Amino acid sequence: MKNEASSSNSKEESLVVDCGRRRSSCGYCKSAGRTSISHGLWAHSITVNDYQDLLDRGWRRSGCFLYKPEMERTCCPSYTIRLKASDFVPSKEQRRVYRRMQRFLDGTLEVGKPMELADDPNASKHTGSSVNDLVSSSSGNESLSCGTKRENKAEEFMNHLSNQIDKVVHAYTESGEFPSGIQLPKAAVKMVSQAKRKLSVQGSEDLLYSSNIAFQIAATLRRTRSAERDVQQLRTSKHSAEEVDLCPKSIAEKLAASLNQLANIPELSIRACNGHINFYSTAKCGSSGKDDQVVSLPEESGSRNQSSSTKKSSEHCQGQKRKLEIRMKRSTFDPEEYALYKRYQIKVHNDTPDRVTESSYRRFLVDTPLFFVSPSTDGMVPPCGFGSFHQQYIIDGKLVAVGVVDVLPRCLSSKYLFWDPDYAFLSLGKYSALQEIGWVKENQAHCSSLQYYYMGYYIHSCRKMIYKAAYYPSELLCPLRYQWVACHIARPLLDKRKYAVLSDFASVQDGESSQSCIPESAMELQHDENGLEDSNDVLLGEDEQMIEIESESSDEELELETSVLGSAAIDGGDVTNVLVGLRGSRLRYKDLQRAFGPSERSYLETQLHSYQRVVGVELSERMVYSLG
Repeated sequence: MKNEASSSNSKEESLVVDCGRRRSSCGYCKSAGRTSISHGLWAHSITVNDYQDLLDRGWRRSGCFLYKPEMERTCCPSYTIRLKASDFVPSKEQRRVYRRMQRFLDGTLEVGKPMELADDPNASKHTGSSVNDLVSSSSGNESLSCGTKRENKAEEFMNHLSNQIDKVVHAYTESGEFPSGIQLPKAAVKMVSQAKRKLSVQGSEDLLYSSNIAFQIAATLRRTRSAERDVQQLRTSKHSAEEVDLCPKSIAEKLAASLNQLANIPELSIRACNGHINFYSTAKCGSSGKDDQVVSLPEESGSRNQSSSTKKSSEHCQGQKRKLEIRMKRSTFDPEEYALYKRYQIKVHNDTPDRVTESSYRRFLVDTPLFFVSPSTDGMVPPCGFGSFHQQYIIDGKLVAVGVVDVLPRCLSSKYLFWDPDYAFLSLGKYSALQEIGWVKENQAHCSSLQYYYMGYYIHSCRKMIYKAAYYPSELLCPLRYQWVACHIARPLLDKRKYAVLSDFASVQDGESSQSCIPESAMELQHDENGLEDSNDVLLGEDEQMIEIESESSDEELELETSVLGSAAIDGGDVTNVLVGLRGSRLRYKDLQRAFGPSERSYLETQLHSYQRVVGVELSERMVYSLG
């Protein structure tokens, strides 16, 4: 196995071994069985052009293992998602994240309020920088501040309230009040800032928390109604969306009434207000202008392991200017990066230390089959070259985050991000995404073909993965025709079914959306960004599951596909020109087939048809299909 393919090789060719179908448990829906189904290739080497084309057919890589979900079979269909960097429109939340970073670097961020992301029109402008420049710093975490304990308790309580709302929504679906067969969004309860609270106080009560779930449900129902109107086969739903009052105000009133019965929290009063579900404190606290009473409601301690954080809080004091450096280095093993990765996996993902080994880290994030292409001055290759890279974020000489990316002829493909847990409050995943988008824009001057930012997979059925569509205007890859479809057009169909031929639906919607404004569905996603925990910060990478392909045991149930090919199997189905590698030779299958007996030939042709179906005719004739 190679750590990094090099352009010094005498001949650059893509050499792959077909691993066939792979079944495993699903990390998204947490199903009990092996319901996640994908097709796998082991890449001994691969050119950047071939890997770019594989991405555009729905493939991804984990180390040297390439995989493509079998979309019609797998439990959680995964749609490749990309964004044209020059068209990117940052949301209000994404701008807040940038300003927060700016204030941290300038030393003007108030360390006692690490969770506050309020707009600050007076935030320093950080001369010469843009959202795209700064956003990369996985800057220092002030979850170390004195407010950490209160914030953890508050977040725990907000999660509890969100779960209560979800229970009520589920009950309404079960009773028929809401249409069945539609994936309704999950609730997110947010803390109300002190400034907004002053505007919302009623009587002796303080507004503490609020949720916009009614707006999201109303938008989902409207999209479903549109889908049922436009797509004939979707008109089979028993409950038409038109039968449901789509007004957020009436939905919020329904939910609030049920919540008051279900939640049973004496300290809170729950009321609907203009479509929002608001949670008020029934005990008036002094108008101190602080948020302390917000976190006093939950009884759970939520305070384990906080002593060390409190102890470290002085490290990030207000007024201290900081220097951010972003370094792009080729993918090689670095002990400092591995130490950071191990700490991240244990602290953020609760992995046990014995699972986070150096060998697994190397296989997952260091090993790469990509050939490195040296930079050029002809406008064809960016200054860093093409290949696999680790983008380091360094603050005042300290490594605080690492983004693992592939730089390809048409895109930067983001693979994984890991960061120092002491710097979590800065929403580091969003920072790195914005910086990577900015990197693409900047490097277009050196490589005109480099235009897109690939964010891995969008999984509509998994709430922690839908935040990717908040990077507007993103596109999803049609799993059948491999055409790109605007995400805000595809989402209504995905509300109804997990697997969809998106290009069909796009033709129905063609011309309906205006390019001059952000569609309502995208606005809804951007508004909901805050409600997605900082699982966002694993960003563009949590879907890159560590695939232990080397141990091809029954645990992974790797099997060569011998089933009948689907109706949309292959463009032409002719495998005679598939490029085959055998004992060091490179031959077209038509020149090799006479070397096999009838049964061997039949078996091999079945495998070649399956291989050609998943990689496409052009790649099957360009990459080397290794037979050993």
